Amino acid sequence: MGFRLKRRHMIDFLFPVALFFVFALSAVTLILLAAGIYRSTTENSSLQYTSRTGLAYLSEKIHQCDENGGVYLGTLDGCDALILEQQYGEDVYRTYIYIWEENLKELFIKDGVEASAENGRTILEVRDFIVEQLTESLFRFECTDMEERTSTAFIGVRSTR
Repeated sequence: MGFRLKRRHMIDFLFPVALFFVFALSAVTLILLAAGIYRSTTENSSLQYTSRTGLAYLSEKIHQCDENGGVYLGTLDGCDALILEQQYGEDVYRTYIYIWEENLKELFIKDGVEASAENGRTILEVRDFIVEQLTESLFRFECTDMEERTSTAFIGVRSTR
């Protein structure tokens, strides 16, 4: 009775090693592709943040002040501004939203108080901000961020002057 010894070939060693390297290379390639996609997605998201956030903020402010014709266009220190007017008790207050030195600013003051455009609180750094009243109850807003990306919003008001 003789035992047969199984003879080992070089291919018995090379095939599993080659298979391992193909698997490892595929895994590394997949990870690099996923990292590139993630990076571009987060980059685009952060680039769109400025202009879209400004318009979302503006939309919310308008909806908060949309009563008794309290939303209209005007000027502050020679700057075109969106004016949001509200009454608290006996007093009338105005919120001015405007662009000043490449900053979208907001200034909340009591009616009759003198103020300068530079006194406003900075909301966002933007290249340009355009407000246009299309109809009595429809406004068009265009916000351009520092990378020259532009977002546009149309916002309707329910109360008019």
